[in-house]
Amino acid sequence: MTVHLFAGGGTAGHVNPLLATADRLRERDPEAEVLVLGTAEGLESRLVPERGYELVTVPRLPFPRRPNGDALRFPSRFRAAVAELADTLTARGVEVVTGFGGYASAPAYLAARRLGLPLAIHEANARPGLANRLGARITPHVGVTFASTRLPHSRVVGLPLRREIERLDRAAARAEAVELFGLDPRRPVLLVTGGSTGARRVNESVAAAIAPLLGCGWQVLHITGSRSPVDDPQLPGYHLLEYCDRMDLALAVADLAVSRAGAATVCELAAVGVPAVFVPYASGNGEQALNARDAVRAGGAVLIRDAEFTPARIEAEIVPLLLDRARVAAMAARMAGTGHRDGADRMVDLVLEAAASGRSGESAAPASTDPASADEPTAGAEDAG
Repeated sequence: MTVHLFAGGGTAGHVNPLLATADRLRERDPEAEVLVLGTAEGLESRLVPERGYELVTVPRLPFPRRPNGDALRFPSRFRAAVAELADTLTARGVEVVTGFGGYASAPAYLAARRLGLPLAIHEANARPGLANRLGARITPHVGVTFASTRLPHSRVVGLPLRREIERLDRAAARAEAVELFGLDPRRPVLLVTGGSTGARRVNESVAAAIAPLLGCGWQVLHITGSRSPVDDPQLPGYHLLEYCDRMDLALAVADLAVSRAGAATVCELAAVGVPAVFVPYASGNGEQALNARDAVRAGGAVLIRDAEFTPARIEAEIVPLLLDRARVAAMAARMAGTGHRDGADRMVDLVLEAAASGRSGESAAPASTDPASADEPTAGAEDAG
């Protein structure tokens, strides 16, 4: 029996790929024991125990941005967290560590290095965070979601997806989706979604331009999310939902999507071949625009900046697209060409490869790694991995 530690958390972007990989590992090796390292404050504190995994917590230690007392205390706190975690790994007999970024990952990477344990890493976003940039320097086993991601030793594995998306047969599920959402089976469907909490500009602009969108002969399935609802004009063909717990069926019925460009959204659309108009979230470090880059370059998607996503822009760009069914079909084929449905299996392969390297006595760190710099505690403390 191999004991694994999976590290990551804070947001769904870290937790969901972690859990998808853990589930697939357990399917392929029922004897494997999986511990999950996270924080007590993150989403993992609820989702990990619900999925049946033991959660081991580490202090949430963001790197201080200002020269204050926290900045002075940070190095000693971080070193203490690494040392305590190394003791835990030894006591629990952990044999391989896998990180998915976030606050918990940086201490795990350095604890694994200290103990000489094999390490595997997964980076979900096109722009890697600090934790994974650190980790990629000390292991050759690095999986990335997007071909455009730049990390040492990386190979494309795709994003470990939810089982219902990974196995989705759009043609077979379409009739069920049409019935669930009350759609017209004869008309194409534009899916609009900004995620569970919603996207205010996307919601408001689509609602304001709903008449010309419906005038193209399409119907609109608009999932607003919880924080930015819009008024329902009660127009035929406009189907307004605040929340959807069957996104697999929404994807099954969608012919084109308007959405944000989080890694999971981009990857799920690509995996099932739904072309998209991406409206990246304007805040942050620009990672959503980068997440969409491969799909846009392939011709499977177009990108409109958040500030430019206005009713006028919808009429000028999206309405002509809806009227060109041949172009939409071509985009769907190109979008599918960028997707991976087997990200969970590919990532498990990488984890098992790392584990095998540990059993064979291979070094977990590439020869070019500078041990002194890899021990630098500030390198991976931010929840950006």
